[in-house]
Amino acid sequence: MMQSILELRHLRTLQALRDSGSLVRAAQLLNLTQSALSHQVKLLEDRYAAPLFERKSVPPQFSATGSRLLALADAVLPQVEAAERDVARLLTGRGGQLRIAVECHTCFDWLMPAMDAFRSRWPEVELDIVSGFQADPVGLLHQDRADVAIVSEVDADDPVVQFHPLFGFEIQALLANGHPLVARSHLAAQDFADQTLITYPVPDDMLDLVRQVLEPAGVRPPRRTTELTVAMLQLVASGRGVAALPVWAVQSYVERGYVTARPIGPHGLTGRLYAACMQRTAERPWLADFVTVTRESSFLSLKGVALL
Repeated sequence: MMQSILELRHLRTLQALRDSGSLVRAAQLLNLTQSALSHQVKLLEDRYAAPLFERKSVPPQFSATGSRLLALADAVLPQVEAAERDVARLLTGRGGQLRIAVECHTCFDWLMPAMDAFRSRWPEVELDIVSGFQADPVGLLHQDRADVAIVSEVDADDPVVQFHPLFGFEIQALLANGHPLVARSHLAAQDFADQTLITYPVPDDMLDLVRQVLEPAGVRPPRRTTELTVAMLQLVASGRGVAALPVWAVQSYVERGYVTARPIGPHGLTGRLYAACMQRTAERPWLADFVTVTRESSFLSLKGVALL
């Protein structure tokens, strides 16, 4: 009888390759180096004396051998994950709740699909979004009014809150198609000085553009605020000002030619998101799984996202 070298990590590697579309993204999804991932693939290919996929194809085109192992992964891994969740339920008891607070107006673009994926895995956990935009979502954790807070910064001075990294994303400047700044390859802080900056009605310290770019340069453009992303884009398109939003939130508008996007700074402007929770609740299995599902779902579905 042939001794198998297959491990669950090998099956997860094959799934990640298919789902992410490349070795680079699969390595990021699995939190591995690309060389470690390539080593796993080579180990299997040496064992079976056959390639698993075509190296030069993007996305990967799996061989017959790779496809058979991928089918095994699709059959086995869901059963393993379901069994692990069942064991967690036996240990902690059934039921529970997960109340989510957000400080990000555009978070719902990725949060709702993540919640749908989570709900299919933990149907007995009651999911709820704390109503409205929250200026201090971590404060809701302390008040036991939320179980998870989606935040853009880590507070290292808070000893009772854990911050779990989710993902980083590019924020781009949005301009009317005929705006003079469209001619620039990227925008610098001074380019915003004589522009009306259209933002959500939030404090300056919650805006990455202001916190990371404008404030350090001493640039304070006039502001106009609106609650709705679509209203913001309409104002930009009509030449009433400029805005800065995550790539995923505006991709469809840019692709349709409704507005023009430009990078901010020579290396782009990066925002980051974290899931915060109280230390006393961090070990709840459904909470830890929510972080995992959110990271994976967002990475696979959003443009311009890199896992932290």
